[in-house]
Parts: sequence; structure tokens; C-alpha cells
Amino acid sequence: MNVERSELLAGIGQDALWALIEGRHGDPFSILGPHQSGGMTIVRVYLPGAEAVDLIDATSGRVVAPFSIAHPSGLFAATVASRTGYRLRITWPDAVQITEDPYSFGLLLGELDLHLISEGTHYSLSRTLGAVAMSIDGISGVRFAVWAPNARRVSVVGDFNAWDGRRNPMRLRPSAGVWELFIPRLAPGERYKFEIVDAEGTCLPQKADPVARASEAAPSTASIVASSTPFRWTDDGWMKGRSRQDRLEGAFSVYEVHVGSWLRDQKDGNRSLDWVELSQRLVPYVSDMGFTHIELLPIMEHPFGGSWGYQPLGLFAPTGRYGTPEDFAYFVDRCHGAGLGVILDWVPAHFPTDVWGLARFDGSALYEHEDPREGFHRDWNTLIYNLGRNEVKGFLIASALEWLERYHIDGLRVDAVASMLYRDYSRNEGEWIPNQYGGRENLEAVEFFKHLNSIIHERCPHAMTIAEESTAWPGVTKPPEQGGLGFDIKWNMGWMHDSLSYIEKDPIYRSYAHGTMTFGMIYAYSERFILPISHDEVVYGKGSLLTKMPGDEWQKFANLRSYLAFMWGHPGKKLLFMGSEIAQPSEWNHDGSVTWDVLDQPQHVGIQRLVKDLNGLYGDEPALQFGDFHSEGFEWAAADDAVNSVLGMLRYAPDRASSVLVMSNFTPVPRYGYRIGVPSDGVWIERITTDAREYGGSGLVNGAVSSEPVPAHGRPVSLSLTLPPLSTIFLQGPSP
Repeated sequence: MNVERSELLAGIGQDALWALIEGRHGDPFSILGPHQSGGMTIVRVYLPGAEAVDLIDATSGRVVAPFSIAHPSGLFAATVASRTGYRLRITWPDAVQITEDPYSFGLLLGELDLHLISEGTHYSLSRTLGAVAMSIDGISGVRFAVWAPNARRVSVVGDFNAWDGRRNPMRLRPSAGVWELFIPRLAPGERYKFEIVDAEGTCLPQKADPVARASEAAPSTASIVASSTPFRWTDDGWMKGRSRQDRLEGAFSVYEVHVGSWLRDQKDGNRSLDWVELSQRLVPYVSDMGFTHIELLPIMEHPFGGSWGYQPLGLFAPTGRYGTPEDFAYFVDRCHGAGLGVILDWVPAHFPTDVWGLARFDGSALYEHEDPREGFHRDWNTLIYNLGRNEVKGFLIASALEWLERYHIDGLRVDAVASMLYRDYSRNEGEWIPNQYGGRENLEAVEFFKHLNSIIHERCPHAMTIAEESTAWPGVTKPPEQGGLGFDIKWNMGWMHDSLSYIEKDPIYRSYAHGTMTFGMIYAYSERFILPISHDEVVYGKGSLLTKMPGDEWQKFANLRSYLAFMWGHPGKKLLFMGSEIAQPSEWNHDGSVTWDVLDQPQHVGIQRLVKDLNGLYGDEPALQFGDFHSEGFEWAAADDAVNSVLGMLRYAPDRASSVLVMSNFTPVPRYGYRIGVPSDGVWIERITTDAREYGGSGLVNGAVSSEPVPAHGRPVSLSLTLPPLSTIFLQGPSP
């Protein structure tokens, strides 16, 4: 090596030089960029594949100094008299590039940001980690940052550097294990990943950004630099309107949707609709049907469409399958404009093992547990988040807040809560590790949920959290300060299983299972419940809701009408999966579409009209809302008539300002002159009967029924009703 080249490498040891060349140097800024040496400034750049590099004046563009080859691998250096503003003019075999030097910028992240990341309390993580389009000293570009504390080297790779990890190695901030780099002149829309060399020197498969706000549509896997321009929301009235508590106390009727299979364009290759098209089709439909909320199966970026989104890897990015993040924000904005809340399914329980994702992200078990008895979920072949690690808890909570704050989402339905609460969930003896007290409870998950819900309710007073929790864990919807987990609502899986098992029986056997329909009221007010007839009940060979019903075609539709109306009359909020509102005959297929063509048949139109009318009555009548969460809003009118398979419920508004009687006859035998005691003397008006002809029924109606001074069911007055076969009726009580 000649003297001139030695001067260009002054102060750089051979080990450091070869570490840079071989792509394993942990502090590239110690070599690259401007450095003072003997009163001069040496600028070094590492650009494998470049033919020549010139240092040019940032203002005039004139050449200040040509770079010399400091090492044939692609290390160039130039010496200048003073450290003034400069740019690089790089000659590649096929182009000339002018750019600022990424290694001329100082530290990027503040010490407070790093401290909060380590502490797990940086709740605006996507504004610090990931790819943030920004300007530094008037120079536009993208700041990249990623948490990889056990890596030996991390680089940003993308189309802008030919996916060559040697070109843009990052700087480690050791206090937090975060790597950072600002690359000038990049802009939103750039594809990128991180190339990571682990502690053993192995170059891992290139990794997608855990905090990316945009991603390529599957099956491609690159992250995309998202726009930094805020979306122009028009939903101020909605966001500043009723509080979370107001919405919980009122009608709450959820239409559950898998975005990719609600409606497909058969004329365009059976493709799914995008967010803009869904704004034009789905939003007005759900609004017209009278639902109050749309719940979307997970729309976070996920590699496998067949997981329906329940195995996500991009917890900060709407999937690219249906459009851009801005398109998704537009969809939410249109929902709010139509008076619809938006709930997202959110999955903090586990993540898939794809090598380009979170699995062994920096060569170590970073996001997951090292021990498979804690870190691997055999049911789903997925990895389990290590909630005992501050940075992982902070990552998940920041993800939740991202959707609520950036995208104005109204609620998160947290998936698979039970799998997180129990260390022995779906494990045999010896296949799980007890907690510190020898028990099966996952104490880290308990604290995570308490903290998650507390932070959400503090920062997002409009937002609610919903738990899919399938066990009897106590206090799921109690506040953390009272020892609960802090959720607002819990799925009532018990009611769902019991009621479906009952309605699937031939009516001749229902009298023997009568208690399954009343059992739910024993615990109905132990939590705040929603009654879920979800996607899980119409897939994997379970058939559609219609095909679950016994009997001939007429009886199937009558059973379904009666069941849905019973559900709307029963205490608890409502959730119905798409297609069930039109009695879809086939079970859900995520690669297809709801079978909308059945709406050319009157019996299917009848079911749809009934659901719309049930939503309308639910929304109009406080008596059908108050008892959802308050025991004083409910009484059994008839709970023990197992012989006739008849059930009667009384629903009350606050202070009993109004009342509704709900009667169900779950046999194909009409009951004439059925006497039922009521709390109010006067005329009771039939508001809905599922046997109405417009719903596909036989047309047996009650109309207006006057009470009679005949004691029944412990009440001094009663009604004599006609209960049509396989029907549910709603009667409005007289004003007090």
C-alpha cells in the first residue's frame, strides 16, 4: 500500500478495515464520513461497484476533490482543507448519482427516545423506529431505525442500493440496542428491508421492518417507506361525539367482515375489492342494515392469506392487499361519516415463523421466548411474544395505539386472550413452565393486559377493547384498579356454544336441553358481554348458520329467524358474521365471496329484512339496550316451560320507563292462547314477529294485545298470545 493510501486510512486498523469490507462492522461511522486528521478533513465512503466518486460543493456543485481508491473493495477517500457542506457525485456503470453523504449526519435519536424504548413506554414507536420520511438540516430523506441489540451489524437495503448490505450499514446506539441511519434523497414509496449479521457473524435472511407503516402486497415481503403527510380527516364530529361509555350503553350491533371475501369482482379475475371500493359498497350496505359497527378480521400485514390475518407480521401496517395506508384511512373516515364505528381484530398472542419476519430477528430469540415450552404454539405453529421483555411489551402497546390514534379506530378486539393467560394452554404435563409461584397463570400476560387497557383508555378515551376470552377467567371486564384486566367487553363464548347446540337439535329433543338456553343468564352480568356469531362458527366443516338448522327448508329458515331474533332480544351486545344476515347456504370460503345471488330468492331476502328490522328496533328501544349490562333491565317472563320449548324475556329501560316482552317458541307447533304474565296493565303492541310474511313466515300475528286481570307467572295481569311455530316475537309494553 502506498503512502497516499496509508494516509487515507490513517487511524484505521486492519481488523476494523476488514470488518467494514466483510460487512460485519458495528460502527461504520468510525470509518466512513468526515474525520479530522492533521488539520485536514478526510471523507471516506464505501461504495462497492462504483467506478468513481467526486466530492462536490453543496452550493455550487463544483468538484472540490476527486476521491481516491483507499481499498479496491470499494472504499474511497478524499482529503479537503475544511469540513464544509459537500455532496457526493457517484459514477455507477449505468448512471451518475448525486447525493449527500449518509455518514455526515450526527446522532439521530434522542436519549429520551432510547430510554423510553428500553423501558417499553415509547408509545409513539412508529415515529421513532422504522422508516420516517423527514428533513435534517434542510435535506430530505428517510431516517431508518431498528431494534436489534444482539446484532453485530445491521444495514438498510433496498432498490436504492441494489439490496447490497455493504453499502448502508447503520450506527448502533448501544444503550438501547437500536441501529440508526439517515439516507438522503430517499422518499416515500421506496422498498426496503434490514440486513442483519448476528453475533456469530452469520448474515441472516433480509428482514422486513417490524415497525413498517406500509408493506408490499403478499406474496412480496419488502417494507415500504410510508408517506409522512398526515391524512386529512373529516370525522371530527364523530371523534368528539359520544364517549366510549355512551356507545357501550347504547345499541351495539357489529357486522363482522373478512375484507377479502365480502364481495369479489368476478369480471376482474375474482379479485377482492380495495378500500376505496369498499367505501362505496360495504359502508352504505352496513349502514343501511342498521349495524352500529364494522369489525374487520385482522388487516395488519400478514404473509399467508389462509390465516385470515390472524398470523400477522406487520403490526403497524395495513396489508397492501387492498390499497395504501391512505386508502385504509379513507375507508375509516367514510365509515365514521356514515355513523359506523370500526373495530379491528388485533393479535398480540403470537406471530408466524417466516424467516424474513420477527423470528430470531437479530439471530437471537428477540421477540419470542427462547424456550419452546414458553415460546412456541403448537396449535398454530407460531411463536409467542415474550411479554416479560420491556421492549416487546412496548412494541405491542405501541401497535395498538397506532391503530387507535393514527387511523381513528374505535376499538380493538384482542384475539386468543385465553392462550396468553394460561401457561399450560393446549399443553400437556411437562410441556409448560409454571410461573414463579408454581401456577399456570401467565403473570406477565395479566400485567400486559392491565397496562394495555389502562394506557388505551387514558390516551384514547373514544376507544374500546374487546376480549376473545373463552374461559372463566374472573374480572376480564373489570377495571385494573379493581383487580380486573380492564377490557370493555368480552365475547360470550359460552352463550354462543350453548345456544347453537340447542338450536341445532331437532325440536322434539329441545325440551330436554331447555336449560342450555337459560343457563347464560346465570352469569350474564358477571362481565360485560357481546354475543358472537362469528366467522369461527361457519367454517372448517361447521356449515353455514342456515345449514345448522334442523328440519325441511321452511323449518330451517323459521329456526334461523327465531334464533336471530332471540339473540337480539337476549341481554348482551350483538355480533354477526357477514353472510349470516342473508342466510348464506354455504359455509364461508375466504377465497370466494358472500353468495349475494341468493337474494333473488324471497326467503333469503326475508332473513335480511328481519336483521335490518331487529337492528332498527334495538337502536330505537332503550329497553333492549339497558339490560345488556345492567341486571335491573332484565327479568325472565317464562324460563321453565321446557315442555313447550317456550322462553319469555322482559327487557326494561332505565327506571322502567319502557318495557319489551320477547317470546320465543322453539317448536313447529303454534301455541294459541298462550298466557304470559306481564308487569304492566294496558295494550301491548307487537313490534316484530319472525313469522311475518315479509320475513318468509306463515303470517300468524298478534297485533295489539290488551292485558287481562288474570294472574300468571307471579304477576296480577297477563296476555293471551299466539306464538307462531318456530318464532320469536317482540311486544312493546304500555307507557307507565
